[in-house]
Amino acid sequence: MDNSSSVTRRQFIKTTGTCAAALTAAPAVLRGAKPTSDPVRIGHIGTGTRGGKLIQYTGATDTAKVVAVCDVYKPHERRGVEASGNDDVKTYRDYRDLLSDPEIEAVVIATPDHWHEQMTIDASNAGKAVYCEKGWTISLDAAKRMRSTVKKNNTVMQLGHQGRQHPASAAAGKMIRDGELGPVTLVKTGRYGNNPVDKPVWRWYGGYSVYDRPDPKQVIKDLDWERWLGRTPKMDFNERHFWHWRCYWPYGTGQAGDLLSHEFDYVQSVLKYGIPDTCMTAGLNAFLKDDRQVPDTWISTYQYEKQGCTLMFEGVQNSKRDQTPEFCGKDGRLVFDKIGQSASRFVVHEDGPAWKLVWDLGSRKPEPVYRYDPSKGERWTNHMENFLECVRTGEKPRCDVDQAFIEVASLLMSVESYHRKRQVRWDPVTEEIV
Repeated sequence: MDNSSSVTRRQFIKTTGTCAAALTAAPAVLRGAKPTSDPVRIGHIGTGTRGGKLIQYTGATDTAKVVAVCDVYKPHERRGVEASGNDDVKTYRDYRDLLSDPEIEAVVIATPDHWHEQMTIDASNAGKAVYCEKGWTISLDAAKRMRSTVKKNNTVMQLGHQGRQHPASAAAGKMIRDGELGPVTLVKTGRYGNNPVDKPVWRWYGGYSVYDRPDPKQVIKDLDWERWLGRTPKMDFNERHFWHWRCYWPYGTGQAGDLLSHEFDYVQSVLKYGIPDTCMTAGLNAFLKDDRQVPDTWISTYQYEKQGCTLMFEGVQNSKRDQTPEFCGKDGRLVFDKIGQSASRFVVHEDGPAWKLVWDLGSRKPEPVYRYDPSKGERWTNHMENFLECVRTGEKPRCDVDQAFIEVASLLMSVESYHRKRQVRWDPVTEEIV
């Protein structure tokens, strides 16, 4: 490749300039370099809200070396450079240039969801391992193409569901499979929020809960808007679509891909039931009445017919009540301590009215019959370290391509049910939502 299309961190900090790859000239994709034992050489694609968090980790851990950063927005690129921990890190405007860099062994993709498909496929074909943020993609056809490419190339691929880094899920799953709760017929999950009216969810500006609005005129100067849009419908620059893309259907899947996917994947890591048989979803913009297209209230009910189990997800943006993963069996109730992406402990109560587990009413709350203590359980590496280990060993990560397909098929069942206004079913033969 033409080395003039990249600059080092040292040069970047000195000049505050960026490279500008041509819009039309896509370089020939090269195979990746042979992996080193340690550290893994990483290229980050997207260093905005979530990507900025991920590069803070890889830029600080001894098991990775950030050698390249790619973002279409200069301030986010600058953020990535500063967090990279590498004075010689290279910067790219076109991710295809980054993929052509033979020094890079693996990429971290943390762009808006509408870019996940093409970037994952191109990275796999370039011989790079892939860490991709959830939700995996925005259509079932895209997911099938991604799965096919990753499997064909035997690519190490990790989907970004960090809830899988906690061994509590394995311990809970064993208890359920051993019959210690009796038949589990209902699983309850949810995600809640109750922000001030002037600080609604997803209306951030480049960081979680960041509400200081940058000058739109300067944003236009710093942003490659056409490249950001990609294959989505063309339009003049729209700052709300750029900053708040989670609110609009062309770029993501709303609560399904951003919140439900976390909770569903955690339940999947416990039960291992795969794609549900049916889904029924109702959604409504009940509270956040702005120009967002995706609902602020999202209620999905899945059924696993063979296992006789129903999974419920409640997404509500005007309440702080948490619904942590809860598994209801005939003989007991297993309840986790936090939302799925953070759950590391659980307790088991004997079956009984839920209010007795919450309200004192003058008497002592009933004690759990079992408490899972993570300090006495297995020790697991965190989600990113698991990926880095698998890049070195070639083993399957915890949330590999097959788990990614289960995740995206299930969340898309929720989206399809909402749009069709009826229950949908998964056809395991044709792998279609019907």
